[in-house]
Amino acid sequence: MEQETRKGVYLALFAFVFWGVAPVYFKLLDAVPATEILLHRIIWSFVLLFLLLIFTKQLYKAKAIFKNPKQMLYLGSTAMIIGGNWWLFIWAVNQGHILEASLGYYINPLLNVLLGTLFLNERLRKGQMFAVGLAMCGVLVQLVALGSLPIISLVLASSFAVYGLLRKQLAVDSIVGLWFESMLLLPIALGAWYFGDWSHYSDWTQAPNLYIFGLIMAGAITTIPLVSYTAAAKRLTYTTIGFLQYIGPSLMFLLGVFAYGETISMEKLTSFIFIWTALFVFTLDSIRTPRITPKTT
Repeated sequence: MEQETRKGVYLALFAFVFWGVAPVYFKLLDAVPATEILLHRIIWSFVLLFLLLIFTKQLYKAKAIFKNPKQMLYLGSTAMIIGGNWWLFIWAVNQGHILEASLGYYINPLLNVLLGTLFLNERLRKGQMFAVGLAMCGVLVQLVALGSLPIISLVLASSFAVYGLLRKQLAVDSIVGLWFESMLLLPIALGAWYFGDWSHYSDWTQAPNLYIFGLIMAGAITTIPLVSYTAAAKRLTYTTIGFLQYIGPSLMFLLGVFAYGETISMEKLTSFIFIWTALFVFTLDSIRTPRITPKTT
């Protein structure tokens, strides 16, 4: 294994493990309402990303966005989508729905394939069609057995898939784009923090120091794994990234069941089995495809 590839694997492992254990952080702050945590996540992400852009001398890339109305419009849309995704994830974790959040991030790569077919004229291979069909069966199991759709899972998966689709249309660096998104959300977050009637955790004259530190760390929780993932993506193939990305939801699943005692009914377990099988088929198809592609001369 080449040195850069090995480094890429380590960086990817760090990012996906970090995302996988992120519920532990939000559980430690479960006394704070999800909306308050979101406000702090936006504010401190903006600060940390701004410092990172200055340190890496990439601030000029952010300035260029102001001269491009189309990019600003797209990033305005993605800012609202990712803000909603962040809020729902925090709420789901703190309300004891880690398993549903986990299911959402299992479904996400399959939705990415489906959106690529619908909007980017990408052709769906037979293996991918089968995988998407299995995932749909997993969702239908819950619909039929429980009488309701896994709304949290579907909203998390679809919002992140749409976010990725829109960001794919932009030639904007991921860190620069995230900073710009946080900048667009910043006035809303600051205004809500200042004028809103929040818990005492947002009043730093009376909040415990541990919670103050925890809320400030929301910026690092957002930025650190993203920077690591971006660095890994430059060094690894899409297939390798695809393999490793399931570490995150798998760790969430284990945390939900074994650390936080969430119960998994037979219906939900059956739904997960369909999704896991779909991901196995999807990954196997991704591995085999390069090998059966004819060489060009």
